[in-house]
Amino acid sequence: MYGDTAAMRKRAAERRAQATHIRAMADRLGAQIDTSNWDGRAGAAMSARVRDRAGHLRECAAAHESAADSLDKHLWEVERLKDAISDIERKADSLIIDARNRIAQIRAQETSPGVVIDPTDEDRVLDQFEAPKSGHKDWLTVNLPGL
Repeated sequence: MYGDTAAMRKRAAERRAQATHIRAMADRLGAQIDTSNWDGRAGAAMSARVRDRAGHLRECAAAHESAADSLDKHLWEVERLKDAISDIERKADSLIIDARNRIAQIRAQETSPGVVIDPTDEDRVLDQFEAPKSGHKDWLTVNLPGL
């Protein structure tokens, strides 16, 4: 099975938590400079530098939020594809079972003298189908009669 969405959710939550932590650091840094009593040119330069660094921290926090959003979008797509694979696999299994049952009924009728019935081409295709492993992405490209 592809894509551990639980792990992706955990990573997205971690990115959001880091963003919150980094943003709080930037806020604390800004608050500390606001309460600083350092006057003069050196104080003003330090204040400007700290505000610049706090801005960089906020940008970093935003990047973490963006990464979390990207992970959320990706895991949604992974879940959608996993569901599609599961649906296709389930439908294919049902079609194959039905085809094999019809072929078995035909074979049972052939025991009667003079009775020759051939399975349909669709039933032959379904009967001979070699399925990908369960949950494999190749299910997305399976082309079977009735799917």
